[in-house]
Amino acid sequence: MKILANDGISQSGIDALEKGGFEVLTVKVAQNQLENYINEHNIDVILVRSATQVRQELIDACPSLKLIGRGGVGMDNIDVEYAIDNGLHVINTPAASSSSVAELVFAHLFGMARFLHSSNREMPLEGDTRFKDLKKAYSQGIELRGKTIGIIGFGRIGQEVAKIAIGLGMKVLATDNFLDTANITLEFFNGQKSTFTINTIDKTKLLKEADFITIHTPAQEDYVIAASEIQKMKDGVGIVNAARGGVLNEVDLINAIESGKVQFAGLDVFENEPTPEIQLLMNPELSLTPHIGAATKEAQDRIGVELANQIIELLR
Repeated sequence: MKILANDGISQSGIDALEKGGFEVLTVKVAQNQLENYINEHNIDVILVRSATQVRQELIDACPSLKLIGRGGVGMDNIDVEYAIDNGLHVINTPAASSSSVAELVFAHLFGMARFLHSSNREMPLEGDTRFKDLKKAYSQGIELRGKTIGIIGFGRIGQEVAKIAIGLGMKVLATDNFLDTANITLEFFNGQKSTFTINTIDKTKLLKEADFITIHTPAQEDYVIAASEIQKMKDGVGIVNAARGGVLNEVDLINAIESGKVQFAGLDVFENEPTPEIQLLMNPELSLTPHIGAATKEAQDRIGVELANQIIELLR
């Protein structure tokens, strides 16, 4: 059987698949050429991340497909129900990248709390001529310890965020449409464990009490955070979106930063990818990354192996 890993796959995943008797192709095929490539090469499995779309038209046009795999959590680039209704397997790797995304959230939070997102821009330009001025400007940072983090969406990634926050000594608030309570277990280097029970609360209460807010929901029809939600937040709040572009209204965010309601924000995802709005790219109060939340070496290895194991179990 032939597998097209159109958005790439780790070498560990390739090795596991080849050991299982599959041929793995890692060529990057343009979206408008996918139908021809799949049919010409009689592809049985297509593996994607967030870049490649697998919609109804492609499924209908490619009868050789038996399985669609998504390396990661979100499945919004795949017509999942239609594929399943037409006899295809659809798989993903919901747990493999949770830690990676959670760590990036705190990379943004630590950086913003100490103005690294701005200092790293200014020091190369003026560090030799305005050192004392810059020192004064960036000496009003804050500590995360003792602050309150509000987690919107308390699935696997949200719970990983909570683990790090608890370890830092933060107060954790969480809201979720489907989960009332969660047991968060911290595992330490010496084999010891400690479990904390977190009860989710009303979203409005979270918005009012959190010093920092981070979003971990799937793509929605409406914004999860827009002007009405921002108005309920504390003055000077920090926001992180490492979930999906479109869950945070970027125009409302910029307006809130300009008014001082939001002090800073960290964005890993954008409404217009791969061409984020210039107002975001140029705003000095934004900490920006190019959708790399799940893109660590460790996560890619876990994703590749997890996909391979599922494919081998389903198709051998």
